[in-house]
Amino acid sequence: MICGVDEAGKGSVLGPMVIAGVAVASGDVFSGIPVKDSKELSPAERDRLFLLIREKCSIATVVIEAHEIDAIRREMTLNACVAKAHADVIRKLSPDTAYVDACDVNAFRYAETVKSFLPFPCEIVSEHHADQTYTVVSAASIIAKVTRDRLIAELAQKYGDIGSGYPADPITVTYLNSYIDEHGCPPPIARMSWKTVIAMMGKREQCNLSKFF
Repeated sequence: MICGVDEAGKGSVLGPMVIAGVAVASGDVFSGIPVKDSKELSPAERDRLFLLIREKCSIATVVIEAHEIDAIRREMTLNACVAKAHADVIRKLSPDTAYVDACDVNAFRYAETVKSFLPFPCEIVSEHHADQTYTVVSAASIIAKVTRDRLIAELAQKYGDIGSGYPADPITVTYLNSYIDEHGCPPPIARMSWKTVIAMMGKREQCNLSKFF
């Protein structure tokens, strides 16, 4: 049994991070299924492949909400947080070998970090851009991306148009600024420890102080 692991939403300032694992007996399972890095697929194609992968493979996911990420980062780095989540997914699938998309500049070090969180021996193949190299990781990237996109859509129904949740998204930045201006604090779905939020709150405090001078 082998599995691939990837995540979606690591750098997002709004919403959760989703880690997904896909386990198969052999890569032959993907014969005839054009899986590739989720970023290279249209939303419709991702949704179609999402259903096919779920039918043919064992799937495991871990969802870490924004406030949980803030709490975890008080105890460990974001890379360690992702490595632990990768290990949590691997633990659910119990493969002999796991292929992971390295979330560290040092891919070997990342593999060792993932291993440190596992209660059983498992060969960890850690590489940068593994979602472009291994079909089983590409499949995991699709599961992670579609799952997160659906969670973001649910949040949008409650909070309004929040965009993709990433700091580079103008819609997300506009939403954050507007929310902070109206409520005086970030929304509950924001990662308070992110520089984007800290900078916005700092700017607001400076504006409030300027009123006294």
